[in-house]
Amino acid sequence: MTPRPNPPEVDRVAAARAAIVARRARATIKRDIAVRARTALDVAQQAWDDPASTEAGLRVTELLTSVPQLGPARSARVMLDLGISDKKRVGGLGARQRDRLRGYLTARQGAEPSRLVVLAGPTAVGKGTVSAYIRDHHPEVKLSVSATTRVPRPGEIDGVHYYFVSDAEFDRMVSEGELLEWAVVHNSFRYGTPRHPIEVALAAGRRVLLEIDLQGARQVRAAMPDALLVFLLPPTWEELVRRLIGRGTESAEEQQRRLETAKTELAAQNEFDARVVNREVGQAASEVVELMDAPFRATTFG
Repeated sequence: MTPRPNPPEVDRVAAARAAIVARRARATIKRDIAVRARTALDVAQQAWDDPASTEAGLRVTELLTSVPQLGPARSARVMLDLGISDKKRVGGLGARQRDRLRGYLTARQGAEPSRLVVLAGPTAVGKGTVSAYIRDHHPEVKLSVSATTRVPRPGEIDGVHYYFVSDAEFDRMVSEGELLEWAVVHNSFRYGTPRHPIEVALAAGRRVLLEIDLQGARQVRAAMPDALLVFLLPPTWEELVRRLIGRGTESAEEQQRRLETAKTELAAQNEFDARVVNREVGQAASEVVELMDAPFRATTFG
């Protein structure tokens, strides 16, 4: 048998570095569970939502032993009771094993607080940028993905930023009651929110963020009165105009139409439970996430 050649030195070095990064990432997750910055239930759900995530690569034993007051011996007994091998990774569990693990974690620590938060505001205020920051930095929050009949902008990915559908498919979703809300935006394209993923996430105790326009927010308020409506404000009108013109994704005529719509949208801010001023994306995102655990009352941040 011909001996297998050794991998080049550069490959070994790269693999070693990648392994170190992965171990550090897993260590951070386990530490977050241990200090109660995250729950094991949240980590498991993130693993199932994103099979490529660091959370998915955790062994179930690592997940359980990170839970405060649940040491190796008790974790081993739990694994035996749940019928899960100590070799299994969280992302590799089958549907029944996931249900058993989810049930155990929910019974032990309680379901995470669930709330639907609706983020709306005038055009070009930065709703999408703030939502993307939350998606990237707050994995405990599930972002709802809207359906739209417009074409993707540069860099947008179907199923991540939006579900890009035809007019015929959108008609079908409306007729079959699959949308929590929908609207024609800027007298052009239709946008809507698939209902089922939101209901499933809330039933599982997840925090859900829905980024939509003013019309959609009003429909959600009627359909789900317990939802928290957050209005994202620009620092000034001049800054809003600068952002709209600066992004260069619309014609001059479209820009003017959107600015007229923005004036109407800004006038509706008092319909919302809370207001956040988007001076800096990271700060605005943190304030939106904080509101997920706040009482229902009119609030302004920033």
